[in-house]
Amino acid sequence: MTRVGIIGAGNIGSALAQGLVNRGYEVVISNSRGPATLADLVATLGAGATAGTPEQAAEAGVWVIVTVPLKALDTVPVAPLAGKIVLDTNNYYWERDGHILELDEKQITTSQMLQRHLPESKVAKAFNHIGAAEILTAGAPQGTPGRRALATASDAPEAAQFVTDLYDAFGYDTVNIGPLADSWRVERDTPAYGVRQDADELRANLAAAER
Repeated sequence: MTRVGIIGAGNIGSALAQGLVNRGYEVVISNSRGPATLADLVATLGAGATAGTPEQAAEAGVWVIVTVPLKALDTVPVAPLAGKIVLDTNNYYWERDGHILELDEKQITTSQMLQRHLPESKVAKAFNHIGAAEILTAGAPQGTPGRRALATASDAPEAAQFVTDLYDAFGYDTVNIGPLADSWRVERDTPAYGVRQDADELRANLAAAER
C-alpha cells in the first residue's frame, strides 16, 4: 500500500486526503499546529490516515502533496523530499500571502518558487484550479463525454505523467501545460482558473491566458 505525505491540512489537503484514503492509499497528513490538532480530521478520514508533523509527512510519503499558503512555503522540509515527486496545489493570493515582488512582476511562477525551494525534488502543479468541494464530486469515468479536465506542469516529464495518472484515478482528463515556467497559465485570474471545462476547453483557455 502506497503511503502519501500531505503537508497542509486545509480544504484542499483534507479533500485530497479523503480521496486518497478512499482509493486505498495510506496518508500521513500534517499542519503547522501539530498532530494533536488533526485528531478529528484523521478520525473522519478513516483507518488509512494518520497525523504527523510536516517533517514526518515528508519522510513517510513515497510522494508528497504540498498544500500550504504560499507565505509558508519556506517552512516546507527540504531534505526528506529529495528525489521525490512533490505535487504543488498552491496559488498566489497577495491578500493572504502579502505582496511577493517576483510574482507581482511576473518573473516566476508559484510552482517555480517551490521547485527552487526543493532543488532535488520533482515538482508538478496539480489540483490548483478546482475548488476543494469539487475534487471528490466532479470526476467521471474515463471516456465520459465532456469529462472535466485539469492541468499540470512540471520540469520532470515523469512527474507530469504521474499527475496525469492520478487525475485519471480521481476522474479527470489531463492537459499538460509543459514546464513550470508556463504554469502561470492556470494560476489565479486566468481563463482556466476555477471553471469547469473539458480538455478542449481547457486548452483554449490556456492559450487565451495573458500574463
